[in-house]
Amino acid sequence: MCLIALAWRAHADYPLVVAANRDEFHERPSAAAQFWDDRPQILGGRDLECMGTWLGLTRAGKFAGVTNVRDATDARTGARSRGLLASAFLGNGVRAAEFTRQTAADGQAYRGFNLLVADRDELWWVSNRGDGPRRLAPGVYGLSNHLLDTPWPKVVRAKARLEQVLEVAPALDSLFELLADDARAPDPELPDTGVGLERERLLSPTKIVSGTYGTRCSTALTVSADGTVRFAERAFDREGREQDTVRYEFRLAR
Repeated sequence: MCLIALAWRAHADYPLVVAANRDEFHERPSAAAQFWDDRPQILGGRDLECMGTWLGLTRAGKFAGVTNVRDATDARTGARSRGLLASAFLGNGVRAAEFTRQTAADGQAYRGFNLLVADRDELWWVSNRGDGPRRLAPGVYGLSNHLLDTPWPKVVRAKARLEQVLEVAPALDSLFELLADDARAPDPELPDTGVGLERERLLSPTKIVSGTYGTRCSTALTVSADGTVRFAERAFDREGREQDTVRYEFRLAR
């Protein structure tokens, strides 16, 4: 993913609400969200190049989402795929706290990443560019291609809109509307991540539209207090036109 807006225990009836956009090269092969044939407890999209995921949830209520850290100076080849971090957490029985400790110890095997993982009790964030794992208190969080809650324009806007969504019962369509914002940020508000001004402009919207690299899909997720999961993923083509939307609804296993 390249943008995750997440509410953790910030709504009395919905302990987890997620709105996320996956930005990726259009040529990279991937599969739409589904329960995986080889790991049927996992629901999520799949990167068919390395077989990891950018975001997923299990029937037991484990959640994971990963973003890259934009770093023009890190041109390593041979680093592990960051999506394998998310799929590893979803596919094992390790709790969020322990997994983030393990990830922090092994983090330099990957290029820059942020990882959000939750079990049904705790939400944790870890990055190999930050200061160790951190357990997150109830609240609204935003994550793009720098550290957690770095106030890039898209992060600030997404968090503010998610807080508005939380004023009522959050609906998937409201989360999709949040994620469809394609307005570019003013130049004075852009970060300088070493990729040049034109690239910063291109990457500044919540939804990125470009012929080679852009928002491939949006994910909207709510988990209610009674364990009802509503999950939807909407795909986009190179011109940013809406394609298929897949939807799932189920109850978490007790």
